[in-house]
Amino acid sequence: MENLDQMLRDAEVAFAAAADMNALEQAKAVFLGKSGSLTELLKGLGKLDPETRKSAGAAINRCKASIEGVLEARREALRNAQLEAQLAAEALDVTLPGRGAGRGGLHPVVRTQERFEALFRSIGFEVADGPEIEEDWFNFTALNTPDNHPARSMHDTFYLEGAKDVLLRTHTSPVQIRTMKAHAARHAGAASMPELRIIAPGRVYRVDSDATHSPMFHQVEGLWVGEDISFAALKGVIIDFLQRFFETDELQVRFRPSFFPFTEPSAEIDFAFMSGPNKGRWLEIAGCGMVHPDVLRNGGIDPSRYTGFAFGMGLDRLTMLRYGVNDLRLFFENDLRFLAQFQD
Repeated sequence: MENLDQMLRDAEVAFAAAADMNALEQAKAVFLGKSGSLTELLKGLGKLDPETRKSAGAAINRCKASIEGVLEARREALRNAQLEAQLAAEALDVTLPGRGAGRGGLHPVVRTQERFEALFRSIGFEVADGPEIEEDWFNFTALNTPDNHPARSMHDTFYLEGAKDVLLRTHTSPVQIRTMKAHAARHAGAASMPELRIIAPGRVYRVDSDATHSPMFHQVEGLWVGEDISFAALKGVIIDFLQRFFETDELQVRFRPSFFPFTEPSAEIDFAFMSGPNKGRWLEIAGCGMVHPDVLRNGGIDPSRYTGFAFGMGLDRLTMLRYGVNDLRLFFENDLRFLAQFQD
């Protein structure tokens, strides 16, 4: 039995020397493992006579219980030490001032939209709105783009399942039709109709996705209808807006003949910076033109008496140009490192 007393003392020393749980399990195996010293003694009981086996077995079991008790005590000590170390590492100084909630800011596209609205409100335009889920008639047909018109292929888009003539709008031009019809109805029977000046910002949808396009993007369109509204007025409004938006009178603007089914004549609008990294480079920024007589008629307005101009441009592109962003997808990824740059 002296061997058992020595074995217990050896176990106490070995367990006390174990610095972590892994080392403790290795020390346990020396005594209580399949080939451990105490296990070997238990295996040898079968070779003893019955009387000796009974007394020896009881002594070995007492030793085993003692070793397991020392083992569990060491486990508990290691767990407590680990918890204390964790608490020390994660200690909080409650006397420090609170960090507070992070301060948010406007999305850069929202900033651009607000700037756009402010500049046009300053010259008498109102902001109009309309549904994003639109009827085909307002989105295409009323805008002089009937079924099978080739221009529809440029607006390949999202139709609602089970609703043949209902889609996510491809531009904010339907707002022009809705607003003209409401304006004409409001002044029906009057000797003359007051001018209608609106901009229509909002989300639009088309099947497209790359570094400069997104299936959902932001567009703003403008409309001015009245008596004797000319292309010269359109040019003056656009040039003044772009120079004020980019805060430079050196901005050069040109109008290139183009085609849109809802305006005639129509033009693409380009501009060029006279300084900076884009100096001398012409960039397409918008489409515009005089509202087609059929579109005025579909809006309830007499094209023989009234004329108007319309234009449309992408808020996302304006934002990219104003802030030097080269990938449209950054606006939709919600990366706080990117968005934090635009906080006040």
